[in-house]
Amino acid sequence: ILPVLLQLSQVVRYPIWLIYTALMRLFRNPQPAITLKDPEVKYALRLIDKEEVSHDTRRFRFALPSIDHVLGLPIGQHIYLSARIDGALVVRPYTPVSSDDDKGFVDLVVKIYFRGVHPKFPDGGKMTQYLDSLKTGDTIDFRGPSGLLVYKGKGKADSEDIIYPEPEKKAEPVTKTVKYVGMIAGGTGITPMLQIIRAIIKDKDDPTVCQLLFANQSEKDILLRSELEEIQVQNPGRFKCWYTLDRAPEHWDYSEGFVNQEMIRDHLPPPQNDVLILMCGPPPMIQYACIPNLDKLGYTKDMRFSF
Repeated sequence: ILPVLLQLSQVVRYPIWLIYTALMRLFRNPQPAITLKDPEVKYALRLIDKEEVSHDTRRFRFALPSIDHVLGLPIGQHIYLSARIDGALVVRPYTPVSSDDDKGFVDLVVKIYFRGVHPKFPDGGKMTQYLDSLKTGDTIDFRGPSGLLVYKGKGKADSEDIIYPEPEKKAEPVTKTVKYVGMIAGGTGITPMLQIIRAIIKDKDDPTVCQLLFANQSEKDILLRSELEEIQVQNPGRFKCWYTLDRAPEHWDYSEGFVNQEMIRDHLPPPQNDVLILMCGPPPMIQYACIPNLDKLGYTKDMRFSF
């Protein structure tokens, strides 16, 4: 009887193992499908939602090929949108405010430069006005990833973050290990900063400290303010945000005027080997306000990176 029972147990265990294996295959977490498989290929994505964030700012949500797809954009990099507008091909870079934690969609927050508003640009922004004209169901071409910086996250046992500035596409990445990330953003230059801030903050075991100096023309121009301040409230020891405005209202609690030495000294980490200062904004801000003042304060070229 004993040999028969042993044989029966083998027969019973065999189908149970098959069922277990099938269930594991069914419920295991597969690698998500990547949308941006080839940086040289354009992918037409469909607009599924448009939200009015402010009088001149919109959040655009585009559907990825399936609900299981992610965009496939490394942290620190950007995409290009391209469209034929008035008979000419227009291409512009944008950094999504969503990430590969989000499946099935990609979000862009864009400031619309309307015709007849800015004296220096009477025709407004070609791409931003085109985006604003899109209706749900319309498509636009995405291409990427692109960019010279990739944030790799926590890559060492000592929990320090690694950021790779890539001087040339074909060059070997230059590795910089940092404990403090300072950021100077102007206007829409906040989007790549928010991408990196989120990536650092979501890792609760990461001790990296981010400090942001955010420059805008007026208080109503501050993009993503509520989100930045929520991150600061929830992570007071890991993220600090300071504003400066060209035109500050009465009783303004922050700075006024162009980015200067005092603002950098008071609100960004001091120059040292484990610091990286990131800059993104209008070229005049970078060339005439950021770089000269960083030089005067002792930040060397290997301590800074401009998007």
